[in-house]
This record gives sequence, structure tokens and C-alpha cells, in this order.
Amino acid sequence: MRLRILPTLVVAVAVTAVLLAAAWMILSPGGPALVKASFSLPAISPNASGDQNVTVISYSLRRPANVSIYFLDAHGRRFDFRSDQPRDAGDHQVDFSGIVAPFSQPGDNYSAQLLARVLPDGAYTWVVEARDGGGPSGRITGPLTISDADTALPDLKRLTVNPPVFSPNQDGLDDRTRINVWLDKTVASDGLRVSLISANGAELPIAEAVSGIQPGQRGLHQYDYDGGIDLGQIPPPDGSYTVTAEVEDLIGQKMSVTSTLTIQNGGLPRADIVNGIVQYSATTLQLGQTLYFTLTVENYGLAPIRTSGPFSGLVYTSMGQNYNALGDYEQSGVYRVGLMCQTCKSDYPWRWALGTTDTLSTTVDANGHTQYYLLPGQRVSVMGGVVLDQIVESRNPQFFWVGLIHEDVEMVNDRVDPQYITIVPNQ
Repeated sequence: MRLRILPTLVVAVAVTAVLLAAAWMILSPGGPALVKASFSLPAISPNASGDQNVTVISYSLRRPANVSIYFLDAHGRRFDFRSDQPRDAGDHQVDFSGIVAPFSQPGDNYSAQLLARVLPDGAYTWVVEARDGGGPSGRITGPLTISDADTALPDLKRLTVNPPVFSPNQDGLDDRTRINVWLDKTVASDGLRVSLISANGAELPIAEAVSGIQPGQRGLHQYDYDGGIDLGQIPPPDGSYTVTAEVEDLIGQKMSVTSTLTIQNGGLPRADIVNGIVQYSATTLQLGQTLYFTLTVENYGLAPIRTSGPFSGLVYTSMGQNYNALGDYEQSGVYRVGLMCQTCKSDYPWRWALGTTDTLSTTVDANGHTQYYLLPGQRVSVMGGVVLDQIVESRNPQFFWVGLIHEDVEMVNDRVDPQYITIVPNQ
């Protein structure tokens, strides 16, 4: 029995001794911080082919240290992969695909900022180095060969933002901005990213517009940005932003280009006919008399609301007259109050601005035209009238009602406070 136990004890002691020796190497405070380092492959081909594209770097530290991993070419030029990165004691691994910090090459001709680049073909010496204050620096080297590297850069050219100042508030004026950028190399479908960067560094991704070019394909990429307002989102706060286009190709080379964008008077437009109440002048009128109405509109949002004439107080002289006949054509983004009836041949043919020239705020646009706005928190009385000069026997009496219209956007309030109106023929 004792003879059987003895070999087992010998093996156990030997294993324990090996483990203790290894632990001592790692935990011993003396000696270099870097214990060992190696590359899984002595040669790689960084070209996204799936064959020997990546080598695994393994190293061990006996205590915490700052680690640098870099490469030296035949002329001693240094290319950094990791530079003074703090690491804990123990074993570490990291994949290396040939991508290092940006560097310049003879004959370079690119437009964007280079962020990461692949090593060109050649023979290199790899260096793993660990520095700390507890002992001598550790440095281990070895050979690495790069071949068949895809060195074509995914350059970005001609980033444009137009207009550079825009107001996402659905007023029909500069509500959107178009961002274009040229990609010089086909990458993965998610390889090109365009973002809005705020002053505090917050990043807001911008979705690519649907076009004839596929995401990531070489060519001109377009981004139609509205601040999210068409989806009912509150746009970013007013201010100056950086527009960044960044690309990463299939092997990890990265480039970026930037421009600027300013948001002003942004916000979701919000308005209502207060309490849904309309005051009509009468429910029975003689043919040729005028039906008047009065109501109140409130801007309860954070964005100014654009409006357009004819202004409050106007009386349409005939039921056949409409806002187009007055030259006040429909305008995208404009808010107006409209009056409608059951026999009207078009939607809300009689329309009025949200106030008068005296109650509205004004600005002058880039074309020199005066624009009128109802400001956030402002309430205004809107009144108008129509001469009732037609009788449709099959629809007399008929309903009249009011609506709040955001032209080419939405019907904000529809069929508000319908009133049965009778038109009495003249005797």
C-alpha cells in the first residue's frame, strides 16, 4: 500500500512545485514587470480574406504596469499599436490585424483625417514593453512579416452641409439640412457613420437617406436631416454642432472628416384652438349677409409658429371667393385658421392668419420677405367673415365649422365646433 502511495505523492509534489514557481514568477515583486510575450503567428496578411488576417498577442505581467506594443521596420521607424496602456498583473491577450496608429507614407494623397492605418508589406520587429515604478522595465521582441496588405485608404471627400444654419420647427423655412459626403472605397454596410456632435460631446447619429447607392458602397452618400421632428421627436437644443463623418473599412483602417451645423429656433410646433370654442355671429342669416366668427389660438409649444395672410379681420365678399383668389396661396409649414361648410367645393376655402400685423412678430428671410410668427406662450384672437351669397336648397341649413391647419403637414384641429347655419332667401 505504501509503495502505491509514494508515486502519487511524488507527482503531487512536482505539480505543486511547478505551480508555485509559476505563481512566484507572476507575483514576485522583483524582476521586470513583463514576464513573457509571444505572437501566435509570425506572419499575417491583413486584407479581410479570412486567411491569416489576425495574430494573437499574449503577454504576462508580474505586477500592474503600463504596456506598449509597437513595431519597428527595417529602418527603425516605429509604428504604435498600444502606447502606455495601464494593465493589471496576470495574463493578457489582444488580437492584432495589422492596424496601428496613423502614420504618413510617401505619395500620400487623401482628404480626410487619418485615424488608423494598416502596416504596409514588409518585415518588422514586434516589441512588447512594460514600464512601472517597482523595478526594471521589461522588453521582449520578435519578428513579424506583413504581406498582401490592403493598403487602399477609405478616404472621405467633399463633406457638405446645406444649409449650414437650419431651424427644425416645421415652419417650411430651412426645416431640413442636406449632408453629402463622398466615400472613396467600398466598406461594410455599417462602415460609414455620420453624426451630430454637441459641445459637451454627446453624439446623435444621422440616418442615411434612401438613394441609388447602397450603404457602404463607394460613391456619394446623402443624409436628409430634420432633427427628428418629422417623427415627433424634440430636436436638439439650439446651438452650434460638429457634423462628423467617420468610416472604417473591412480591415479596420479609419478616417474622418468634419463640418459645422447651427440649429436655431428649433422645436416641435404646438398650437390649439383654445377650448375648441368658436363664436358665430348668428345661426340664421339673410342671403347676402355676413357670417362672422371669433376664436382664440394659443401657441403652447417651444417653437415660434409661422403664419400667413389674409390677416385676421378679413371678410370674404362671396362664398365663391377663396384664399387663392386673394393671392394668399397655400404655403408649406404655415399655420392658418380655416372655415368650412358642407357644400364647400374645396377644403377650408376661407383662411386667415393667426392674428394681425400688430399682434404677430416678424422676421425677414434670406430672400427679403417678411415672415410672421406667433411666439411660444402667446394667445391671439382670430376673427373673420364670409358673405353668404349662395343657397343650396338640398343643404339649407348646413353645417359650418372651423379648423386649425398646418399646411402641407397636418390638420391640427379639424371640424371644430360645428354650427348649423340657415340662409334665408330675400323676399
